[in-house]
Amino acid sequence: MQGCLGFRELGLTPYEPVWQAMRRVTDHAREHQVGDEVWLVQHPPVFTQGQAGKPEHLLLPGDIPVVQVDRGGQVTYHGPGQLVAYLLLDLRERGFGVRELVSRIENTLVAVLASYGVSGSAKPDAPGVYVQGAKIASLGLRIRNGRSFHGLALNVDMDLRPFQRINPCGYAGLAMTQLADHAPGVQMCEVSARLRAQLVEHLDYAEQTTLTGGID
Repeated sequence: MQGCLGFRELGLTPYEPVWQAMRRVTDHAREHQVGDEVWLVQHPPVFTQGQAGKPEHLLLPGDIPVVQVDRGGQVTYHGPGQLVAYLLLDLRERGFGVRELVSRIENTLVAVLASYGVSGSAKPDAPGVYVQGAKIASLGLRIRNGRSFHGLALNVDMDLRPFQRINPCGYAGLAMTQLADHAPGVQMCEVSARLRAQLVEHLDYAEQTTLTGGID
């Protein structure tokens, strides 16, 4: 294990400003000597369509905005009560390829669920983490200049109904679930703390720190 992983707690923040800030940090990280960071955030309701996204998977978006983004994968939903973690990491420095990073993220999420007595698992043909066949966490990454951005979304305690307006991750009829359905009474702040600890462990960092200041 080596290095320190910095965490920014952004609270409830609109999607697009965070996405644009991730892009800026990734493009200028080396010249500004930016360390590895994870941004923890919840978003107001939004559908995001990945690079492989197909319009037919947007069924009835209605009044929820749709944002075309530069991550991998298809369409997903973000909303309050879902914990999103954006991983801004120097993969060259850590020696990870994208497949290894995906595996480490999935193992992180499985460990977080296990800490609540919930059994989760990954699927080799469909990135993410599942509980009893229903998807509880989604992954979508982009690698540019040897650095990662975008990340994971863990359903904690949210309104799952907007997922019915799409084919989540391109799968028609995919059942979605959330941690609160399996571990009643979970608190977002505690889930965030457990996720932080597991990311540090599974990404092989020596320590973590909380970062202050804005993302602009």
